Amino acid sequence: MTTLLWFRNDLRLAENPALAAALARGGSVVPVFILDDEDAGRWRAGGASRWWLHHSLSALAAELERRGSRLILRRGAAEHEIQRLAAEVGAEAVVWNRRYEPWAVARDERLKAVLKARGVAVRSFNAGLLREPWEVMNGKGEPYRVFTPFWRALLAGYELPAPLQTPKYIRAPQVWPAGETLGHWNLAPSRPDWAGGLRETWMPGELGAQERLDAFTGRVSLEYGEARNLPGREGTSRLSPHLHFGEVGPRQVWRALTAAAFAETGDLMPSGVETFLSEIAWREFSHHLLFHSPSLPEQPLRPEFAAFRWAEDPAGLQAWRRGLTGYPIVDAGMRQLWTTGWMHNRVRMIVASFLIKDLLVDWREGQAWFWDTLVDADLANNAASWQWVAGSGADASPYFRIFNPVTQGQKFDPDGAYVRRWVPELAALPDRLLHAPWTARPIELADAGVDYPAPIVDHARARERALEAYAATRA
Repeated sequence: MTTLLWFRNDLRLAENPALAAALARGGSVVPVFILDDEDAGRWRAGGASRWWLHHSLSALAAELERRGSRLILRRGAAEHEIQRLAAEVGAEAVVWNRRYEPWAVARDERLKAVLKARGVAVRSFNAGLLREPWEVMNGKGEPYRVFTPFWRALLAGYELPAPLQTPKYIRAPQVWPAGETLGHWNLAPSRPDWAGGLRETWMPGELGAQERLDAFTGRVSLEYGEARNLPGREGTSRLSPHLHFGEVGPRQVWRALTAAAFAETGDLMPSGVETFLSEIAWREFSHHLLFHSPSLPEQPLRPEFAAFRWAEDPAGLQAWRRGLTGYPIVDAGMRQLWTTGWMHNRVRMIVASFLIKDLLVDWREGQAWFWDTLVDADLANNAASWQWVAGSGADASPYFRIFNPVTQGQKFDPDGAYVRRWVPELAALPDRLLHAPWTARPIELADAGVDYPAPIVDHARARERALEAYAATRA
């Protein structure tokens, strides 16, 4: 008896429901990963995500080999490759963990129907969310559009399932099917080698995810409520790419954080831990929105925003991408993103507000750039977050909420640690000038050796322009 185990964005052996189901059936297990750019179309993984995927798959393959198994790699439309593999190995069953992108949902439904018609047992599981998007609905049986009632409904009556054991041995088939080598996929090209900053920052794989989680639990998580807004401090979990690739699951994170918190405080839930758990719930909310509104990455959730008149500003967009806008907190965030594949969440909101509201550039341009440069690029989170800033999404930031990049920098990077790290040409400026270097006297700039561009737009005027544009749309 053979079971085909299809890995997707669940690249771990611990608490993996599909793996547990495959082992429970008995017999041999054939693990496979399909590089499917065909079904994903325009949402194929971006450059930073492909780098991460290469190293995560390498780590997973090594863990499988330690247990007497191996990871078969195939490339192409997964709908067809899974059918071919099931026939090649004589699989009586195919199991996988669910994905929630619109193209994946449609493809999986078709594949299930075909396999079942051929007499192959098919089962899918939830490994990536606390609860399924269709399980949390309002009193009318409709999806939520506001986070707070969603958060309450998510928690209502919810109990974490018992943890699943990590297998020590996985029975191999007598003959392995053919597969490709990871190197041939060229997901992490060595020429040109652009990923030095990613290598210095991250350790993809299940072990790296566990180390991140262990480091965050305890003291750091208890301080999260305050520290999470300060990009110059290591106050966030940085678990987002590990969660996206399924190297750790939200249930594991939830269990570890609550256990550490109660061990520290007894029965009282610390506010920092509760705040972090609400961020996990925001991730759930984003997937809830995408599942029930599949056009979320392409179209505004609030239909009146479809008429919004965006500006054509290729020069501004390019300056934003390169971190050369003349606003230090914005440029620091964009340079951190380019170097490490990640950006602090508070700064993500600031740079998104600047692109959308100071430059009036379509939020989809920012979403596309993040998709290519983020190691945690997640379709649900990315689309929901950009629409939130634009005011066109669910529970959205009001259209008139326009971040001032100077005051945001002064408030959340008061000692300039973040800006000085990522915009080193400003490092010698005193704190009072750091977030608005254009206010310095020429002699002060000369003494500090500053070579930094002037702001590409006047924030006060840009704010008025944005308010007029949003008011016209609402009218």
